[in-house]
Amino acid sequence: MLQKVLSNKTSSFHILLILMCFISIRAFENHLFYDPLLNFYKQNFQNLRFPEINNFKLALHFTLRYVLNSILSVLLLWILFKDISLINFSIFLYLFLFIILLSSFFYVMRFYSNEGKMILFYIRRFIIQPIFIMLFIPAFWYQKKRNS
Repeated sequence: MLQKVLSNKTSSFHILLILMCFISIRAFENHLFYDPLLNFYKQNFQNLRFPEINNFKLALHFTLRYVLNSILSVLLLWILFKDISLINFSIFLYLFLFIILLSSFFYVMRFYSNEGKMILFYIRRFIIQPIFIMLFIPAFWYQKKRNS
């Protein structure tokens, strides 16, 4: 299946374009998104006081970034698998995981911000980075291979 996709020049171009979009989101994150935690986590944050954060603005920019990464991920899944039931399932997963992650992030930040700096780091990482696509592609590929 993967060989078929890569042999198709159009699909290969689209995959490359999507990967470039992922890279661009990461490369220009300082300019595109409000995230005072970017610089906070680049320093020796264990000894620093947690920065002042505009919760509404942070939630809005987390949502924007997560949606952009999710759209690109779903497009990548479509190019690789061309299965609408798989796409619907992955959209559901992305929505469900976002609600859990964003709620968890703000809960930990509200009640455990000083003790939970590392927990916040990892929850935030799942929100702002397209980590789930690295889990979904092998899982869906294995499921397709097993069912065929």
